[in-house]
Amino acid sequence: MPQQVLDARISPHGNLDLLSRLEVGKLLDTSQGVLYPLFRNSSLAVLNYGDYLDDGRELLERYKDFDIRVIQEERGLKLHLRNAPASAFVDGTIIRGINEHLFAVLRDIVYVDDTINNNPRFDLTTSDGITNAVFHILRNAGIMQPRTEPHLAVCWGGHSITPHEYDYSKEVGYELGLRGFDICTGCGPGAMKGPMKGATIGHAKQRIYTGQYLGITEPGIIASESPNPIVNDLVIMPDIEKRLEAFVRIGHAIIVFPGGVGTAEEILYILSILLDPSNSRIPLPLIFTGPDSAADYFEMIDHFIIETLGPAARQMYSIIINDPEAVARQVVKGIDQVRRFRLKTGDAYYFNWLLNIDLSLQLPFVPTHENMHSLNLHRDQPPHLLASNLRRAFSGIVSGNVKEAGIRLIEEKGAFELCGDTTVMNPLDTLLTTFVEQQRMKLPTTTYQPCYRLTTHSDSD
Repeated sequence: MPQQVLDARISPHGNLDLLSRLEVGKLLDTSQGVLYPLFRNSSLAVLNYGDYLDDGRELLERYKDFDIRVIQEERGLKLHLRNAPASAFVDGTIIRGINEHLFAVLRDIVYVDDTINNNPRFDLTTSDGITNAVFHILRNAGIMQPRTEPHLAVCWGGHSITPHEYDYSKEVGYELGLRGFDICTGCGPGAMKGPMKGATIGHAKQRIYTGQYLGITEPGIIASESPNPIVNDLVIMPDIEKRLEAFVRIGHAIIVFPGGVGTAEEILYILSILLDPSNSRIPLPLIFTGPDSAADYFEMIDHFIIETLGPAARQMYSIIINDPEAVARQVVKGIDQVRRFRLKTGDAYYFNWLLNIDLSLQLPFVPTHENMHSLNLHRDQPPHLLASNLRRAFSGIVSGNVKEAGIRLIEEKGAFELCGDTTVMNPLDTLLTTFVEQQRMKLPTTTYQPCYRLTTHSDSD
């Protein structure tokens, strides 16, 4: 069935009114560089709100004729859309939230290219340089709140979850909203939307009219996780590593709902940080939670963590089943500890500068077949570094599942191969097999074909 499309010319809502001729030229240059396709594809994902495809390549193929152009006029800039998804419009006028998200895409892509990339002020090969870049991108987006008490809860979880799990995430968001907490998620559907939706009701009851519903994404994932309509602040980070760092730098507590490999990647990322001995005194509350039906899921996650990273990792998080109020109360307690620690050490409430993030978690990991096979998935390393390498393994599986480049790579060369110790690979195989059985790899529309295969040293000898 042909997709309904519209042409339109739209003006920005907000403060992005002018671009230089050089910036406009880069955005329109289809012959050199990646800026135009990056802008085009991310904009298409924003416009496709409500039609979650779970496949970045399918979205681009469905709207092959879509085009977006920047028009610089004397009174400011406009965007000219051609063959845009009609669902982004009401009676021919673009939905305001989608309009705001479109110009957020433009703002962040232009800023990163013009100010961050190839700028000697930002050494993106060093840990400090990458953290500095993350801070400047967030500051340019205007999302940090420097004169407020800590109150931002980061919520992670899957886009492919059951209706019961989604409803539970709303209940937790509601309890957080009643207590005045703002919500930050990956901006997509499922467990990324539920907490925001619940918080809007909690805020409304408390007559909080300035609630922040912050979505942080990156170009590789946005096509399969289009920003949900509740997001009122959207930030496009350059890659998944800077996206994850942004979460932990600005968040004051982290809540994890059920999910799949993307959620496992997030869990391993934060565990790698918390297991790093240099972070042992820095409080950052981490809670796993879900309804009664998710008890077995978190038992499985818990078992995987203990088997691969050891019992010390189990001390880094708490598990709360089917009790949204208890989750919210623990967030209150945990964030109070964060506030007192930041006050004592002089660290900012709005950006966690003291947290040490190992360079292995910051450098962009490109999931090629060679890189995936070369991952160090062995026990003869500190637990926080094993967690970092497992994070990369899950990141590669996410790419092979839903990202355009990863899907094409799997079609061309077959499944990624991951090789490691039996004590690591066996728990990993159990976890991934359960994700497949529970339809947590992708939206349950087709039969899942694994983009990976696991081997041990004895298999590869």
